[in-house]
Amino acid sequence: RFEISRIFLLLTSSVSFLCRSANKHKPWIETEYQGIVMENDNTVLLNPPLFALDKDAPLHYAGEICGFRVHNGPLGSGSVQFEAVVLDRSTGEGLVRSKEPLDCESQREHSFTIQAYDCGEGPDGVNSKKSHKATVHVRVNDVNEFSPVFVERRYEASVPEGRLFDRIVRVEALDADCSPQYSQICFYDIITPNVPFAIDNDGNIKNTEPLDSKRQRIHTFWVTAFDCGKNRAQADAQVVVTVKPSCKPGWIGWTKRVEYTPGSGSIPLFPSLHLETCEETVWNIQATVELQTGHIGKGCDRDSYSDRSVRRLCGAVRGEVDLLPPPSPAANWTSALPTLPSSDSSLVFSFNGSNHVAVVPDAVVSALSGDHFTLQLWMRRGGANIQPATTQTRGNRKEEETIVCSTVKNDDSFSHYSLSVHGCRLSLFYWPDVSAARPVKFLWKLEQVCDSEWHHLSLSVQFPSVTLYVDGVTFDPALIHDNGAIPNPAPRQRMFIGACWGKHNNKRARQLSASCSRTAGGYHGLLSGVTVRPGSVEPHSVVECLYACREGLDFGDLETLGSGMKVHVNPSQSVLVLEGDDIESFNRAVQQVTYRNSLRFATPGVRPLKLTTSLRCFNEESCLSLKQLEGYLVVLQPDAPQISLSGVGPHLARPAPEFEGPRGVPLFPELRIVCSLSHAVNTAAQGMEGGGESHTLMSDAVAHTLDGCEVQPLGEELNPEREELLVDMDVVRERGLEIINTTAYIAITGAESISVYEDVLRSVRYRLAKGSARFERRFRLSCSEMNGRYTSNELTLEVNFLHSLDSLYHPSHLLASQQQFLHPSHHAGELSGHTLPNPHRNSVVPGAATVIIMVCVGFLVVMVILGVFRIRSIHRRGEGSRGGAKEGSNQWDDSALTIIVNPMESYESRMGISADTEGEGEEDEEVAESPDDASDDQRIIIKKEGRDSNARRY
Repeated sequence: RFEISRIFLLLTSSVSFLCRSANKHKPWIETEYQGIVMENDNTVLLNPPLFALDKDAPLHYAGEICGFRVHNGPLGSGSVQFEAVVLDRSTGEGLVRSKEPLDCESQREHSFTIQAYDCGEGPDGVNSKKSHKATVHVRVNDVNEFSPVFVERRYEASVPEGRLFDRIVRVEALDADCSPQYSQICFYDIITPNVPFAIDNDGNIKNTEPLDSKRQRIHTFWVTAFDCGKNRAQADAQVVVTVKPSCKPGWIGWTKRVEYTPGSGSIPLFPSLHLETCEETVWNIQATVELQTGHIGKGCDRDSYSDRSVRRLCGAVRGEVDLLPPPSPAANWTSALPTLPSSDSSLVFSFNGSNHVAVVPDAVVSALSGDHFTLQLWMRRGGANIQPATTQTRGNRKEEETIVCSTVKNDDSFSHYSLSVHGCRLSLFYWPDVSAARPVKFLWKLEQVCDSEWHHLSLSVQFPSVTLYVDGVTFDPALIHDNGAIPNPAPRQRMFIGACWGKHNNKRARQLSASCSRTAGGYHGLLSGVTVRPGSVEPHSVVECLYACREGLDFGDLETLGSGMKVHVNPSQSVLVLEGDDIESFNRAVQQVTYRNSLRFATPGVRPLKLTTSLRCFNEESCLSLKQLEGYLVVLQPDAPQISLSGVGPHLARPAPEFEGPRGVPLFPELRIVCSLSHAVNTAAQGMEGGGESHTLMSDAVAHTLDGCEVQPLGEELNPEREELLVDMDVVRERGLEIINTTAYIAITGAESISVYEDVLRSVRYRLAKGSARFERRFRLSCSEMNGRYTSNELTLEVNFLHSLDSLYHPSHLLASQQQFLHPSHHAGELSGHTLPNPHRNSVVPGAATVIIMVCVGFLVVMVILGVFRIRSIHRRGEGSRGGAKEGSNQWDDSALTIIVNPMESYESRMGISADTEGEGEEDEEVAESPDDASDDQRIIIKKEGRDSNARRY
């Protein structure tokens, strides 16, 4: 019995141990489930279906699934809305369902996690095991529970009559369902029968026939909408279309031709112009007025004065150096550059990007040292009839085009800078010290660089500060430090215009072969007025004055602008833009657009005029489109000024020794210059009794500015070894004028007042070398203004020289004194920007004619003396033969006679003093001589007298 009990206990312990170790595995489920549930249902259809497996099956409890647990998802709400239940414990089948109704419109998708657990080791679920957590994504399917709703209950539109429109108005309805199937509007429908309108599926309403305002002014009808679930709109929408009478939108009152009388100041261009929109509702209007003044040339007002003259009138600081002067013997580095004609007096140089390069001489470069300077130029990229550089190949990236490349000496160091263009960028590469400092690049992105138009650039460098003015407007640079990507320039002074020297071309830099573009390519375009002024930078007011335009568009009174109106004028005053949102205010503003011309003598001609309009409406598709209007402004011929030179007699007679003095003789000591305007004046009676109008010409003296005068010898040119024209250079320098003094002319140029030119011309003197006097010399004086557009009368002066007896007897003394007379330099100055003709040199020496004349005079004197001795011999023979002749008989009494030669004979004969010039045989000369009484200092005068008995007897 004891053994049996022991065996029973052992069996019971073994069974208990086996039961406790039966639940070895965890349940298994899928890692992710996708579910769908309808809004009106709570059962979730899962894919794949929900099944939990346990490897402990078919053991009771351990292999069975007792339940599922739902955990919160990413939003923390999944466990609240959903639950999972076990349908079959043995198979592990489960079901997911919602605890409460779902709403697709509030939340369309849900996510949560689910976990299965088995029944454990017994009915009480002891030692139950859990599976891993699986993610469940549930999407709520929509049910067509909402109907479409129109955005507006009433739609209104206005259309002109007689036209068919693709769209008059657009209606719109919305559906609150969440799915595309039920939230989209599938079609619209007009429920009012027999209306001349149709609607498409997008809600666009158009007319099916032309509308007539006389037949029916207002059309009213109803439309409805259906979603794709065929639910109709809850409420229909009303559409009201108003038919407007015929109206042609556009500008009314446009005048194609506008005339401008010089001196009128500002005139309105469109005094009666207004915009008709035909009741179209617009919310933005923009009009652009363009005045084309390209005929003027560079910038504006450049047909009045040259660049140098404009700088003087604007008060610019003097001392600039012209880097592209007119070709001359003193400035020959521009002689190889091609030039183009310009409306002003300045030269325009053409650069082709390869072999058109100017090398500035070292003597000019040496005067440009320092890190403070102002570089100014006129630039136009591209240019006319210029072929691209041959070094550029197709497909390669275009190199920088160098305008100016310079290395100058600063005390004991060298600085380097280059101004270049690349695309629409302008860059200044500056190296303050090529041996120690770090190079810096200043960069500007400018549309003006690449628009193929003329622009004025003024670059003021006061390192490290750099200021750029383009057409008078300031632009800030972007600063870029460069670690020296290019090799250090050679420490030597040199400057190129239109390119830069090559990397390995130092010895041949002046030859400028094709290799000079290795570091910086050649410039391709036009340049003019390239100047550098070392020292302090140019004041801002001067830069603005240099580009200030006195002809262009303007706005009458800014205070009259209505609310919301804007006006903008570009720097050259050739484009004016108006912008506003109110038709009435816009029309008033357009009528205030004016043309302004403050030039005293405006350039006559035609200026094309354009008006471009852009409208923006609330209904963009049916907004008005206005074509561009074109016209022209005609500037009439102004009253030409008359520049009158007077106060100088046609003859100037002085003794020859006065011309041989150290200062010579002034040619125009009493010169007077007067500028007047002749214009028509209405002389009709100003009272009530005045009848018709009558006009007369009146001349008013005006204060004026001349820009050049010229003194020119007529006939042969001045002989530099015997004669010269002198000018008071102190007066010329003090006034900042420029002078060119050659043997063919003296040209004084520069914009200055009449009084200044009077002072300078009164100081012009004519000086001769000792013994170089002749009988006469003629000079011509003329002045001009506005680049020679208006010229004065030509004042001719004849200079006569009064000679003494000694000079007549010794004509050969002229040659003896020639070696002692030294003429100054032919060129006392150069006028930059003004092209003057090269003087023509006569091959005949002026002194030769004078020597011939003096020899002839000497020969005449010898013949007179021989005639006197012959008369005396005849007289003595007759006296001896007659013996005692009567006292009252005719005889030759020469006891008190002196022989006189009149040096004014030729002058008097030209003036008509001689009473009888015919029959040389009838005119005799009364000559007498007393050899005993005649002395060496007696003067000889040749006198013409009438016929007398003595002369006839002779």
